[in-house]
Amino acid sequence: MFCVVAYIETFKKTILLRGNPGVVGFYKTFMQTLYQAFGRRYPVWAVSHAGHCNPPDAMDMVDDTYVTEARGVFGLQGQIEHKLAFLREHVHRETRLLLIGHSIGCYIILDMMRRDPGLKVLKSVLLFPTIERMAATPQGKVMTPVLCHLRYVAYVPIFLLSLLPNRLKACAVRWVMGGIRSLDHATIPATVSLISVDCAANAMFMGSQEMRMVLERDNATIRQNLNKLVFYYGATDHWCPVQYYHDIKRDFPSGDIRLCEKGLRHAFVLDAGKRMADMVTEWLHADLKEL
Repeated sequence: MFCVVAYIETFKKTILLRGNPGVVGFYKTFMQTLYQAFGRRYPVWAVSHAGHCNPPDAMDMVDDTYVTEARGVFGLQGQIEHKLAFLREHVHRETRLLLIGHSIGCYIILDMMRRDPGLKVLKSVLLFPTIERMAATPQGKVMTPVLCHLRYVAYVPIFLLSLLPNRLKACAVRWVMGGIRSLDHATIPATVSLISVDCAANAMFMGSQEMRMVLERDNATIRQNLNKLVFYYGATDHWCPVQYYHDIKRDFPSGDIRLCEKGLRHAFVLDAGKRMADMVTEWLHADLKEL
């Protein structure tokens, strides 16, 4: 699962993206493509999930209001509050929003809309949405015991790898990802940044909470905002099986709910960030004309 929080701010609109681990570097190509699509008229800003990367030394960190009590790491609910706090502090209340979520970012967006119905959301695009029964998915069945019970075992090799120079870390990442055709090399520095015990621990703890907390789909919020939502499901997504697409399509037949016909993977940022951004721009064409 990959995720990011980012926004494109205009005088009246904002676009947000998000998912796990929340390192914005994974979405560099995706965001650059959106920026180009908007004619370079609007800045693209990105905010990683709290605790998922090492911030610059001069940056003021958020206070510990949002830190999970357990082991001082950021959990799922804390991340949601962190994003709402970001909007409160940096985006004018009357700004109309275009929200784009990926993976767990889709769950975060729906929960933000539930918690703060006063948000001026124009449209939300939910890409490969992990918004229900995560632990019951093929990938969830594999990762739940790892994230919930065995994640500490991973800390030792991550610590040892963190001692390597960044150049050797990058070589190791390229070797591991060598089997991905058309790999977006912009994702390599983002992957290297995760070779840190603190960053990995926060991302894995958040993942363990996702397995325990992302259970039933929030039909009430979806129903209240159906005309504002676009869902995009993968045809071979082990985090969100095709059956979930059929289920939500059955429950909301009038909704804008699409099934991928491009063969894109759940972690599209690895090799298809530009293609995904081009599609999102096309879907939002009518809304973007007003920018």
